[in-house]
Amino acid sequence: MRDAGLLWRGKSPLVLASASPRRVALLRQAGAVFTVVDPGPDRAWPGRAEPRHGVRALALEKARRIAARRRGAVVIGADTVVVLRGRRLGKPANGTEARAMIERLHGRRHEVWTGVAVVRDDEQRTGAECTVVHVARLTEADISAYVRSGESLDKAGAYGIQGLAGQFVKRIEGDYTTVVGLPLARLKLLLAEFE
Repeated sequence: MRDAGLLWRGKSPLVLASASPRRVALLRQAGAVFTVVDPGPDRAWPGRAEPRHGVRALALEKARRIAARRRGAVVIGADTVVVLRGRRLGKPANGTEARAMIERLHGRRHEVWTGVAVVRDDEQRTGAECTVVHVARLTEADISAYVRSGESLDKAGAYGIQGLAGQFVKRIEGDYTTVVGLPLARLKLLLAEFE
């Protein structure tokens, strides 16, 4: 797909600091021409930060890490966390943790926070978006089959709305792309400041 100039009209090269295939797909869907660079392993949550501040800090850290090596480029970083009743759910370490997370989420509503950062050299902008997700009640068979699929292991909250778990979501309040992991409308506003 050719860059339609809708998301990014600047002259600097655009870089996505993420190994997430979902973020890559969203940026491609938006018509952007960009390079992907893996920022390395996820960092620990920043102390007692609230979700909106924590995801922004982690997104900024990823973008800065890559921007330090790509002078002049506009680097995008993002980070997502699921919050259920005040408790953060990151990526599960294994199937047992994934099952426990899905069991907590089913039949309930939760928040998905995604922070986004844009960095070019010493300039930086950050933002965060929140979407509320309502999950249907699931059977033990549903939960077991989903965990066996392996889809839950690299995702915050142990599920991906754009994948098999989409059938478990009754409705959302907010931006779908926030749940996938890259809030495109917020990103567009941040990128406009670098054009």
